[in-house]
Amino acid sequence: MLELLLRPREERRLLEGHLWVFRDELSKIPDAEPGTLARVVTRDGYVVGTGFYNPLSKIAVRLLGGDVERVDTAFFVERFTAALTLRARVLPGESAFRLIHGESDLLSGLIIDLYADVAVVQMLAAGMDRHRDDIVNALRTVFPNLKAIVEKNTMQTRKKEGLELREGGIWGDVPEFVDIIENGIKIRVDITTGQKTGYFLDQKVNRRVVGALSPGKRVLDCFCNVGGFALNAAQQGAAEAIGIDSSQAAVDAAMANAERNELTNARFVKANVFDDLRQRVDAGETWDIVVLDPPSFAKSRTAIKGAIAGYSELNRTAMKLLAPGGILVSSSCTQLVSESMLLDILYREAARLKRRLRLFRSGEQAPDHPILLAMPETQYLKFLVFDYVPTMSKTRNFR
Repeated sequence: MLELLLRPREERRLLEGHLWVFRDELSKIPDAEPGTLARVVTRDGYVVGTGFYNPLSKIAVRLLGGDVERVDTAFFVERFTAALTLRARVLPGESAFRLIHGESDLLSGLIIDLYADVAVVQMLAAGMDRHRDDIVNALRTVFPNLKAIVEKNTMQTRKKEGLELREGGIWGDVPEFVDIIENGIKIRVDITTGQKTGYFLDQKVNRRVVGALSPGKRVLDCFCNVGGFALNAAQQGAAEAIGIDSSQAAVDAAMANAERNELTNARFVKANVFDDLRQRVDAGETWDIVVLDPPSFAKSRTAIKGAIAGYSELNRTAMKLLAPGGILVSSSCTQLVSESMLLDILYREAARLKRRLRLFRSGEQAPDHPILLAMPETQYLKFLVFDYVPTMSKTRNFR
């Protein structure tokens, strides 16, 4: 097996459990086929771990959480079985869930979502791409009732690994849609053209939270995609739930999901969310609950400043729409924007508008997207719920 020597004093982070070895942490970058299994050692011969080596990538080695001797179908069967055990404990009885969440399941560069009897796979790194057949065989072993396996390898990160973009069925008869049940709601998932793997499973629990707050309320769901938060609100008895999204395909899918569940109190509109919210402010609208679930605003550190500006404008406009006693749900999936940064944005915008906000719930991605403590990169979703506390009485000046 190829051995890679760490530079002096570069092992501490890795020994604490981080799974990425960067190029500049290695003494040299030998030529090898991307995805080659390699052992990382310190100068005194201590084995830090084994992982997939890619001389083309900034992340030179993606460790597999131990000194792995062989990667084959049996290796993936063992890892998939362990991952399934966790999901069965934390989200029992779900028809759709994330089976593999990359580094959190000690499989850096691999994402697998299960939608009923269809598996959707994303291979972000050369090592996983090289073992595609083993991954397929392992899935068929662990899930003997699977009908199809689909790959959605269209992420730009693959180019950094020297990989081509690729998507489509890789085993079985691939359906155009898969029907799942989430929080008692029928959702039709478009696994071929839908965003990410077809549906945003990471907000599953948070959508339930919003639903519980919604009976009798008017709810505005911004960046609604195929209806998630609005559908949960409507199902739980919202007086009205409106979803906004810039994608006509998403809006059409959301309306179809509402009809599928006979939710006449939900409707959806195609619009640019920023423009739409400004127009609602100008029209003097107020809402009981405003949900903000925007896409990632920053994929690199150079984009953080722009992301902060975007979150600031979005939350500021949403605050203007809140009725006294209303609820603001502010979410961010930008990994580079931490929860403390998002809280600071909300603090500044609330102060600017002289709105008194009270945080009463915070959360993260659903438990089938676990967070590896040694890798902060695995925690990306922030979910903050505030109520708008109205002024109780006018301030008086006393001499």
